Amino acid sequence: MGPIALFDKSFLQSLTVDESVWFDHFFLPVVCPIFFVETLADLTKQKRPGSTRRPQDEVRILADKSPVMSAAPCVHHMQLAIANLLGYAAPHLGQVPLAGGRPVRSKDGKPGVVFEISPEAESFSRWQRGQFLEVERDAASSWRAMLANLDLPAVALTMRRLGITPKNCKSVNEAYGIAASLVHTRAETEAQIVLLFNFLHIPSHLHGEILHKWTCAGSPPLALFAAYAAHVLTVELFFQIALAANIISAERASNRADVAYLFYLPFCHLFVSGDKLHQRCAPPFLTKKHDFLWGPDLKTALTEINQRMSSATETERQQGLHKLAPRPPGDSTNLVISMWEKHYPLPVGQEAIAPHNPVAERKLVEHINDFVNAPEVPEVASIPADDLDGVAIERLVPPRRGSWWVIPKAVADKEQTRE
Repeated sequence: MGPIALFDKSFLQSLTVDESVWFDHFFLPVVCPIFFVETLADLTKQKRPGSTRRPQDEVRILADKSPVMSAAPCVHHMQLAIANLLGYAAPHLGQVPLAGGRPVRSKDGKPGVVFEISPEAESFSRWQRGQFLEVERDAASSWRAMLANLDLPAVALTMRRLGITPKNCKSVNEAYGIAASLVHTRAETEAQIVLLFNFLHIPSHLHGEILHKWTCAGSPPLALFAAYAAHVLTVELFFQIALAANIISAERASNRADVAYLFYLPFCHLFVSGDKLHQRCAPPFLTKKHDFLWGPDLKTALTEINQRMSSATETERQQGLHKLAPRPPGDSTNLVISMWEKHYPLPVGQEAIAPHNPVAERKLVEHINDFVNAPEVPEVASIPADDLDGVAIERLVPPRRGSWWVIPKAVADKEQTRE
């Protein structure tokens, strides 16, 4: 696990299975809902002329590369924004918002949350075996129909009537500046909240409660009242302004889905994409704590690491990735290592590889098992995330992927014997 990395479908498609293993190992990849639904939507695509692959074959191949070791399926931005407007603090940089979670207390009384295997992880595991549920096929059809029916030219025309034209907005930075200024103004905050009601299709029965909470808070600017909701509104306005100014094409319906990745930037250190629209539009939304990585550049770095590690013997590989390569090999000329040095530096005085201690490892495993099996304690759910002592996330991890043992072969053999 390393820097938290938001990635899009184009980047994952560009990788080999071996390269995807190292991406999964050296980063904490965020599986955002847009990636999941875009992948699912491929089920309804027509087979390309001359290709022997069916749509489900394409999805299976992508599922084979999808992160499983440290991946974090992110909650949908609509749910996060609504919760934020209702007074709940949104996760910040370094905290990927996960769905569900069982609040527990360990035997020593310390609070934490256990996340069971996510529906996304179960889906990817099934897709790797070529198994697709009918409900997923229906969802795929609905998603593609929504994109096909989205009238982007009409959206652009509406914004032009409000005064946004290619003459007064000529660049991505200018479109972002206009959107940000509209959201961060101290005036018209109630109008901004009402815009979010429309953009996010917030149920009408919540409108009064949200406005009441805002009034009770002293009617502050949206960015102070609900920072994440303000970010969502900024992205929405940016998109519509960019359409009106012809900075983003209104002729390509999928541009709407591409821009939606920007909703998830606040939680991540990195955004990795091979999409030129992302390359143009993401930078204005990034702070000094973030980086945009061009997908082909990171692929090159992962290829270098895979080639460097290819000299490992089968015995060494059977130790599993965490023993084989606890940190990226090489120097800072490699993009993976330079990102680790910036976003995931080794604390001063800490050894890169901790000495093997079987007793300590056994105690750690016992503690984790006790924590995961602890009974649910509802009152822990009200404790802020920063005050929790621990978080456990269950995962579906294949023993081997491509050329690499993801977990030690001895552990995999032991688990197989139990079955």
